[in-house]
Amino acid sequence: MNTPSTRATADTRAADERWWSELGPGLITGAADDDPSGIATYSQAGAQFGYALGWTVVLTYPLMVGIQFASARIGRVTGRNLTETFTRFCPNWIVASLVVLLLVANVINLAADLNAMGHATALVLPGHPAWYAAGFGIVSLLLQVFVPYNQYVRVLKWLTLSLLAYVGVVLAVDVDWVAAARGIYAPQIQWSREFVTMVVAVLGTTISPYLFFWQASQEVEEIRRVPEDKPLRRAPEQIRRQLRRLRVDTVAGMGFSNLIAFFIITATAATLHTHGQTQIETTAQAAAALRPIAGDAAFVLFALGVVGTGMLALPVLAGSAADAVASYFRVRRGLNLTLSQGRSFYGILAAAMALGIAVSLSGLDPIAALVGAAVINAVISVPVMVAVMIAASSPRVMVGIVLSRKLKVLGWLATAAMAAASLALLATAIL
Repeated sequence: MNTPSTRATADTRAADERWWSELGPGLITGAADDDPSGIATYSQAGAQFGYALGWTVVLTYPLMVGIQFASARIGRVTGRNLTETFTRFCPNWIVASLVVLLLVANVINLAADLNAMGHATALVLPGHPAWYAAGFGIVSLLLQVFVPYNQYVRVLKWLTLSLLAYVGVVLAVDVDWVAAARGIYAPQIQWSREFVTMVVAVLGTTISPYLFFWQASQEVEEIRRVPEDKPLRRAPEQIRRQLRRLRVDTVAGMGFSNLIAFFIITATAATLHTHGQTQIETTAQAAAALRPIAGDAAFVLFALGVVGTGMLALPVLAGSAADAVASYFRVRRGLNLTLSQGRSFYGILAAAMALGIAVSLSGLDPIAALVGAAVINAVISVPVMVAVMIAASSPRVMVGIVLSRKLKVLGWLATAAMAAASLALLATAIL
């Protein structure tokens, strides 16, 4: 017999399940934004400039929401990913250029992430970093190919919790919260090459093109996964519910991403910068430097967080690149396919991962790879963002289900911010 208390408990559990079930592509995309190269960039920001760059994660939050919501909306409304959508209004050479730029940036990002994961693991376990890096890449590829999408997407969703390691790091160290708050609300802007480069790197690692492609393509994957879901252009009765879900998913996912970024900057500012460790080249170096300052707990949490977020980011990077390339060449694609159904798609995916592994083993300079990947992302984001905003605002492409005025403003502000950051970087390089 159901008593009022048991019914209330059941209702609460059902509400919690509904809340968790509404989080998917946006949550995974946001968490994947804090990949090992992002962690390295935020660590460098905190170590080099202390709390002074806290304002960047607050500034980028609404901008991220605007551009990511636009990307997700394109996928959910049209049932097409960004590459397919761009071909509807862009010349072929522009679409090809965007796909090539995405592929180059993602391969460099993959290499940087694998390199960071390998070195972080070697700090905790015996063995050579290169072998760990190659192993992580191979394991990630095998999971994408052989684990059904319905199960794999659940794994990715739970992997987002690995970012909570950086909450633990902050709790384990002594933070000057007054200075941290001042870095957000009363920032001191420096016109120097180092400061501008770091701001661009933070923007580039926070607002990255692979995130736009991934979230749009995952909305398409979700339409295929859930039998009752249809592209909104063919199912107007689903518009209100799905757009609400997109809004909740994107706002929560980007908020989680930026909150963790703030914790990483704060933790390294409170420890490394305060103790004069201002030059950090890798995530492994940041973790190792934390050990004598903040203790073993912070050290282990930081290192394990790098591996956990890396296992989340690798499929996002490789998958978004493979999806874009496969779409351009009109190859059947999707992580929902079996190996026999999607040999060409998985071949492209394997090639992207193999390139990332090869570059990570080539002896590349860690600092050049990590910050370089973020700067490259910042520069190539601008044309991709322009294309996203044109598509999401076009009544023809979106069948009348276009962005609201507020979201258009946010999306174009994000595009303008990335363009301004890229121009500032160019100016500091010339002057």
